Amino acid sequence: GFTVRIRWFGVALGYLLVNLDFFVTNSGPTESRLELNAILTVGAVYAFIDTVRSWKGHVLLAEFRILVSLMEALFIGMLCYFDDGIGSPFRFYYFLSILVCAIRHTPLLTSATFGIHAFSYSLLGLMADNKTPGGAMQMLLTLVFLGWAAWAIIALTGLLKNAGELLGKLNGELLANQSDLERRISDRTKELQNSQALLVQQEKQAAFGLLAAGIAHEVGNPLASISSIVQMLHRRNEDEHTRNRLEMVDGQLNRIQRILRELVGFSRPTSQQVAPVDVHSAINNALNIAKYYKRWKGKKVNSEFDSGMKAIRTIYDQLVQVVLNLVLNALDATEEGASITVTTHYNKPETGSANVAIHIADQGHGISPEDQKQIFEPYYTTKSSGTGLGLFVCRQLARNELQGSIELVRSDTSGTEFLITLQDIPDPTKQGD
Repeated sequence: GFTVRIRWFGVALGYLLVNLDFFVTNSGPTESRLELNAILTVGAVYAFIDTVRSWKGHVLLAEFRILVSLMEALFIGMLCYFDDGIGSPFRFYYFLSILVCAIRHTPLLTSATFGIHAFSYSLLGLMADNKTPGGAMQMLLTLVFLGWAAWAIIALTGLLKNAGELLGKLNGELLANQSDLERRISDRTKELQNSQALLVQQEKQAAFGLLAAGIAHEVGNPLASISSIVQMLHRRNEDEHTRNRLEMVDGQLNRIQRILRELVGFSRPTSQQVAPVDVHSAINNALNIAKYYKRWKGKKVNSEFDSGMKAIRTIYDQLVQVVLNLVLNALDATEEGASITVTTHYNKPETGSANVAIHIADQGHGISPEDQKQIFEPYYTTKSSGTGLGLFVCRQLARNELQGSIELVRSDTSGTEFLITLQDIPDPTKQGD
């Protein structure tokens, strides 16, 4: 755009120089004025075409720049020839041509353009009247000026281009750093949200533990008294019918006490201790807790355990919580008569640590493809009364505490299957052995 404006400036200035005395003195047209206006009109047409090309992001005759330099040398030489020869003010158009070339093209091409213009001006001097006073000195000074101007313009445009490239590089680095900063802020924000979600869940579990402990204490003491009375009546009563009924009552009391013990055991503060864990024992513990869930009724829970399972180093309480949450979700997703299957596989490679795969599959309604993309996000739930933290907490525990993973294997109208993958957590006391 800047070079196009230089061309239009030269054309407008040329028209003004040629026609100024016509408007001031109102003199009639001369042959040289007509010729100069014709040459300037050709220049205006060229400037117009160059302008249109620049609007489209192109440079006119960019592939033939040396040809453009030759055309401009001929154009300027003709203007000078039909004006005042080597003393014509149009000789400074050589400078404008070199300036445009330096802005658009390489220093080598700019130097070549200077050489062409110097030859054009020298040829003009040879064709001029040798009797012109000071003509030779004027031509020499003009050539020196053009040479100096070409050198200065090449140096200046080189500095400007280098500065532009450096500025572009710095701007690119700034944008990259800004993008990286935004990404890191987004990651930290997400981590903070995840930590807050975990804290909310832990606070709920702590409150549940206090409530369960209080219930167990308040209910446990009367149950113990009732159980003692029932046992005393059972020993003293000789009536067979009454003794049978008392045994039934005592059995139900024991069942209530066992439920309370399991409830208190699950709600106690979780242990973070890493130790050898019987995976099947942890799964059975989770299933024993899940059987008291309201939606357990009418559903069949199958266990297909690997007979070659060995204990692995992991965190027992966290494993129970992860399995329990997935089983409860499976119970919510299935209707009466459907089944839930928990399958385990043990693998001990020749090199590396042992790993365990736990599959929990149900025959529920499945999860929609849209929901599958977000089920592990905090506070995302498809349940009317859900918190949206269950699967999120499971994944966090599996990754961060158990050093394993949890993933959705499949989900369609035939059911859903989750996979928990565990591995031996290294023992820091034996890592140097």
